[in-house]
Amino acid sequence: MENILEINGLCKSYGDFSLKDVSFALPKGYIMGFVGQNGSGKTTTIRAILNMAKADSGKISVFGLDSVTDTIAIKERLGVVFDELYLANHLNVRQIEQQLKPFYKDWSTEDFFRRIKDFGLPDDKKVGAFSKGMKMKLMIAVALSHKAELIVLDEPTSGLDPVARDELLDILSEYIEDENRGVLFSTHITADVERIADYVTILHNGKVWFTGTKDELAEGYAVLKGAEADIPGALKEKLIGFHNYRNGFEALIKTADLVGVPSPLEYEKASIDEILVYIAKEDKNERHS
Repeated sequence: MENILEINGLCKSYGDFSLKDVSFALPKGYIMGFVGQNGSGKTTTIRAILNMAKADSGKISVFGLDSVTDTIAIKERLGVVFDELYLANHLNVRQIEQQLKPFYKDWSTEDFFRRIKDFGLPDDKKVGAFSKGMKMKLMIAVALSHKAELIVLDEPTSGLDPVARDELLDILSEYIEDENRGVLFSTHITADVERIADYVTILHNGKVWFTGTKDELAEGYAVLKGAEADIPGALKEKLIGFHNYRNGFEALIKTADLVGVPSPLEYEKASIDEILVYIAKEDKNERHS
């Protein structure tokens, strides 16, 4: 399986925050959900992929090219959608198209305006007056009009209404039907990841906590519940984010560690949201232990 994106041993320090040995890969033809609580390092990682932040160490390859030495060639084939519009607010769509097309050898004016029409965007209105959903569609239209093979999205659904979020997910699902493309989708809205992602990478405190297929993540963790008195001592050491309530406890556990769990205890498959919550609770437990 050929990877469209590979990150190996990425390290980057910013004062009191640092990425630590971040490594993961996205195969061609798939969508990866890139998740983690705010401040986990997702945007820093994306900035390094785009060569907007210089890594302290490590290597990033996109399309098999080096992210630093081949950055111009990579950006010809890369589309980016941020949570805020990166285009001039005082221009309309037609003016923006005139500005952008000289930068891309594969730019298609026909494709651009076809998508603008399909997305229902006005071409004579200043883009600064667009709604957040309209701005997101405009950035998608730009990405798709120069035949981008990899789209990187940094929190694009933040602040979108449910209809606009649904439209974006449909666009990405259609885009990835071409098995030579890929999508890296950074978001804190895990329902979106559970709907369309094939792979998931969880970043926590600048480190990769999990990377693999969505199915591996779903099958790999469960939420354990019951009375604390029923937990065998050896099992309690394996619990993640243990939290004791008045009526019992809850904690995250690897499904591989469920063998031999006593019958009074109950467990159910963990959602991505729950996994992130228990990871955060584990941090608090460690600080208070």
